[in-house]
Formats: sequence, C-alpha cells, structure tokens
Amino acid sequence: MVKLYGFPPSTCTRLVALVCKEKEIPYELISVNLAKGEQKHASFTAVQPFGQVPYIDDDGFVLYESRAIARYLSKKYPNQGTSLIPTDPKAEALFEQASSIEIFNFNAFVAPIVFEKVFKPRRGLQPNEERVSELLGQLQSKMDAYDLILGKQQYLAGDSVTLADLSHLPYGTAFYGLGAGFADVFESRPNLARWWKDISNRPAWLAVKDGA
Repeated sequence: MVKLYGFPPSTCTRLVALVCKEKEIPYELISVNLAKGEQKHASFTAVQPFGQVPYIDDDGFVLYESRAIARYLSKKYPNQGTSLIPTDPKAEALFEQASSIEIFNFNAFVAPIVFEKVFKPRRGLQPNEERVSELLGQLQSKMDAYDLILGKQQYLAGDSVTLADLSHLPYGTAFYGLGAGFADVFESRPNLARWWKDISNRPAWLAVKDGA
C-alpha cells in the first residue's frame, strides 16, 4: 500500500490523495503536523530535504513533489480507475499543453492570492491587499482564455478529464471560497463555470476536499 506522508488539509497532500481516489489506489496517510513544524524534523528532512509535504513511500520507492507523485501514480496504474494521462502521442501532447496552462496561467496567480488571503492570516500576518488586487486583475485575461478554450471542448485537454484539470482543484477551491469577488471569476464566465462545477463535484474530490 502507498504510504502518503502529508498534512491532511494541505493543498499538495490533497492533490495526491485526489489522484489515489480517482485511480482507486489504497493509501495510508501518515500525518505530518505542519503547525508543530514536524516537516522540519531531521527524520523528515532525511527523506524530503526541503522539509515540505507530501512525499510517498511506494513499497520502498520514495518520491516527493506532488505533481511528480500525481504523474507517477497515474502512469503506474493506467488501466485502473480514471484514466488521467493519455497515451496517444497527440492526446498526451494536448495534456502536456493543458498542464502548462494550469501552472503558468492559473496556479501562478491563484496560489499567491491564496497565500495572501488564507495562509498569511493563519500565521497572524496581514494580507497584502494591493498584491491580491494586482494578481486578481492579471488573472482576468487568463480566465477569458480558459472560457474560450472550454467553449470548444469539455476539458482543458479535450473532451476527457485529465490530471491537468484535477490539478486546479486544491488551490482553486480555496480561491473560490474567498468570497463573491473571487468566485465570480469563475461564475461570470459560462464555460469556465460549467467546467468548474463539473470537476469540483467529482466524488473523488469531495472525498478529500476537507482533508486527505
């Protein structure tokens, strides 16, 4: 069984748990308490030198970085559960394109907004609202492009869901939950809203949404 070392509420831990649920891969969660700094203990950094969650131990094969883990699990079990990474060269190229879109046109803006509005207050720090407004403004044109793409196909890489779509969920859900001004980024664009409703209501995500 895959051992998942992570903090149940963390975005990256939940991405890995999401893939496990989609792929029907049993896993054991070994909780690492970030609030207590357990990820910085010598026993943890001996395995994950950056002191970050998550990492997995798959029968002795240790891997960290959530995106790498998600790809590894998706490829190890290609015919189990939901197919998340295409094998046809053209379909895989479109998946890689969609993955790049998520990293550079979504996560690059949404993750720092969530950092300012969610993670900073948890540490007793004030969010930089000027920075949030700047990022939110830059995000608008990116989401216009999403709406255009999703007006032509069901998902970012075509008409089948892939890991590229699901990778939006941990940070996207936190962003959407910040309130109307943020949720409206999705809801004001019909194709984007349809896609978001689709992926955010997948049973696998609902199972880990509140904790891996």
